[in-house]
Amino acid sequence: MASTPPLISFTSVLLLFFLLPSSPAADVDTMALGQVLDAGNTMVSSNGIFELGFFTPGKSLKQYVGVWYRMSKNTVIWVANRELPVVRTPGKLALVEKGVLVISDSGNVTIWTSNSSKSGSNSLAAQLLNTGNFVVRDVNNGVDPDEFLWQGFDYPCDTQIPGLKIGYDVRRKRDLYQAAWKSLDDPAESEYTFKLDLTGVPQYFLRKGSQEVFRSGPWNGLRFSGRPNLKPNSVYRFWYRADDEWIYYGYEPIDSSVLLRTVVNVDGALQRFIWNERNHNWNLFLTFATDNCDTYNWCGPYASCNINNSPACKCLTGYVPKSQTDWDTAGWGEGCVRKIAANCSREDHFIKLSSIKVPDTRNALGDMNLSLDQCRISCLNNCSCTAYGTWNVTDGGRGCLLWFGELKDIRLYTEYGQDIYVRVDPSEAGGISSNRRNRKLIAVAAVLSAVVAALIIVLVLHLRKKRKQHIQRQRHLYEHEAGDDNSRRTYSKEINNGDLELPLFDMETVSKATKNFSVANKLGEGGFGPVYKGVLKGGQEIAAKKLSQDSKQGSDEFKNEVMCIAKLQHRNLVKLLGCCIQEEYMLIYEFLPNKSLDLFIFDEKRSALLDWPKRLNIINGIARGLLYLHQDSRLRIVHRDLKASNILLDCDLNPKISDFGMARICGGNETAASTNRIVGTYGYMSPEYAIDGQFSVKSDVFSFGVLILEIVSGRRNRGFYHPNHHLNLLGHTWKLYNTGQFSDAIHETLKESCIVDEVLRALHIGLLCVQQNASDRPNMASVVLMLSSDSSALPPPKVPGFFTARNPIEADSSSGKHESCSTNEMSVTLIDPR
Repeated sequence: MASTPPLISFTSVLLLFFLLPSSPAADVDTMALGQVLDAGNTMVSSNGIFELGFFTPGKSLKQYVGVWYRMSKNTVIWVANRELPVVRTPGKLALVEKGVLVISDSGNVTIWTSNSSKSGSNSLAAQLLNTGNFVVRDVNNGVDPDEFLWQGFDYPCDTQIPGLKIGYDVRRKRDLYQAAWKSLDDPAESEYTFKLDLTGVPQYFLRKGSQEVFRSGPWNGLRFSGRPNLKPNSVYRFWYRADDEWIYYGYEPIDSSVLLRTVVNVDGALQRFIWNERNHNWNLFLTFATDNCDTYNWCGPYASCNINNSPACKCLTGYVPKSQTDWDTAGWGEGCVRKIAANCSREDHFIKLSSIKVPDTRNALGDMNLSLDQCRISCLNNCSCTAYGTWNVTDGGRGCLLWFGELKDIRLYTEYGQDIYVRVDPSEAGGISSNRRNRKLIAVAAVLSAVVAALIIVLVLHLRKKRKQHIQRQRHLYEHEAGDDNSRRTYSKEINNGDLELPLFDMETVSKATKNFSVANKLGEGGFGPVYKGVLKGGQEIAAKKLSQDSKQGSDEFKNEVMCIAKLQHRNLVKLLGCCIQEEYMLIYEFLPNKSLDLFIFDEKRSALLDWPKRLNIINGIARGLLYLHQDSRLRIVHRDLKASNILLDCDLNPKISDFGMARICGGNETAASTNRIVGTYGYMSPEYAIDGQFSVKSDVFSFGVLILEIVSGRRNRGFYHPNHHLNLLGHTWKLYNTGQFSDAIHETLKESCIVDEVLRALHIGLLCVQQNASDRPNMASVVLMLSSDSSALPPPKVPGFFTARNPIEADSSSGKHESCSTNEMSVTLIDPR
């Protein structure tokens, strides 16, 4: 692969060999311009690991210049003249004028030359680097790969080691690939190659000639999907680079002292080895293509391979064997075809395949700008599209993959792998047979469906009529009530005005559901009032929040919460089922069995139930809910009371933001406002809001940052105590960040099981959210992006709010500026004259 025509005349080369001095003493890594390395000497890298010189492989008498491991001399990783051996031995290697490497035989006939050439410099040298790379460079320019005049790593052989690229050099438009030796006696390139294929979406192929043997699958953000059992952060780390200079896959050991090599051996097996220093041998760490399912397209098109099944091959849903006879005799190569021929219908459905090695991507198209839903629509609108799925080019980054034509080389895994959606006829979506003998049944089912649909429509219309009559009776009743009847009547009209139509519960129904608001049914109490669990007549569980007579909040907060949340629909917002304004004000919510977040993270026993993945899921869920409130909902809403006790957890510990009594609806273009009526909870309020009454979406960002720090540390911001200083949790975390002790902010129960870098990134984002100045804080769109990707660099945080004192607001309130707040972290309403 490295053979090129000589750049200097044979006559001048011959002349130089007679005049050049002999090679330097052993154990040197550099050969200066004009020096010769003969067959009796070698060069050794400065770290003592790699050695370069002449060798004769196996039983051969021919000589080659190569690089091998010094402690394992038979392990050759690179050969210069693999196609052009020295037959008339002994051979010589020289660095001659213009920096050209020349190998010649005993008759001074040039056998091989490098394609390096640089005139006008006397500081050129050939050097064996500590990476195993043999280079020609200007010794005055340092060791910079971009400055090498020539390097052996540009001409891989059968072995890849850390630092050697296997991929595509975009600038020079050339492939860098591995090719096995022809035999143990001949290092010449055989027909077995491991090469990056750039057709469609890039993936690696192990081939025998033009025949595919094994396929890596596309990069999924952590590794190539063809080997999903390779866990990150074990022995070595992977990366994939694709830009305007290089497209290649690389790896390196996490421990730099570990020696790794990946070889395409003479039998065509792709294997990875790790050096065992104790036993002084190479341990086989991994073999690619270990079974029939790893063999390329073993089961043919539109079929999947599962090595744990017998037989291993199975047609995809909606497909049948192309030849049943061949299939029954284990002749799977022809694969499968659709049961019902494609007719390019926009009514086609997609069947989900989970935990698979995705099909061959040479006929696929990747688009990082499409979501999964957009990907589905794009596939449905293209008659040639046969499947779609996500494309994780970066860890956590989402994109779209579209397959066109045959789906080949699909393998099922038990634990890892990815999901794709395969296009099928609509009749296959629910497993319905489309055979002719079933057509009558389908027709009957259609008629019955039409009758049932008509009955449902009649029933719905009847119920709507009855419901409107019930609402009218309630309005008539409310118009004659005493006391604050005017406000109740007004709320009834507002709630049911337009298309809101929020269900109204009568007092008797709620009282029965909560067993007359018994103490046993009480879930807790907040600033609005007590919350009770209830069960409606149909069995639906509810949470009834009752406005307390002693509450600082009142009918305005009640109305505000109804108007804010009634039309909001998001998986991370608590669902409002209705309200009661008869006798008392009550809000009826969906019941969430795990109650609130603070009961977990601040409790020593229950906090153990929240490992890091669960806590990260909670952080992400809160972030998505806030993003919806700030940007994606019909209204721009500032919550103003985001805290741990207002985050409720469902049965799967998914978070839902609750308590919108103090929320503020802003105009479409309004991003900030001010108020004389300061509401919220100490420890979560931003400085500009707590002191000056100025609030914005950045106020919620501050509260969210406090939540992140509390979730990760397991400590409350307000009331935090450290024996060495009087800072609050924000100041303490900031201090740890600046003193290089950032990991001390992580709760002890998380340190054993979490990925520390991932947790530290969350803490870093938390510090960005609680910065003193609102303009420095990111918006929630940026926060969600930072949380979903661990590859983008984060800016350094600035000083957090309330850093200079342990609890500055309490200091203010003690002087009479504000009311003091209760110790149970209830929401407070403060009047601040200005």
